[in-house]
Amino acid sequence: MAGTATGVMAEENSVTDSESWAHALLLLCKLSVDLPLQGFTVSDMLRLQPGAVVSALLRVGTDVPLRVNGTLLAHGEFEVAGEQLAIRLTELV
Repeated sequence: MAGTATGVMAEENSVTDSESWAHALLLLCKLSVDLPLQGFTVSDMLRLQPGAVVSALLRVGTDVPLRVNGTLLAHGEFEVAGEQLAIRLTELV
């Protein structure tokens, strides 16, 4: 009998939690990928122009940090999906 009451209570809590979060689920957020470039200098930055190619020197499978609104959320690795560049999540922080 106690197990049933606990199950009902858990369902009520999840419904209440869902309702309280409903207004926030459609808020926009900024997802960014940090591309760490070893040895990239101010001089390199000043030479950037449209069409420039910046070599990342990262090996395939190297994890890069993913941030949501500036907060570290996960790590992932670049991969090609069809004709698009994509990020495969490898770890949630």
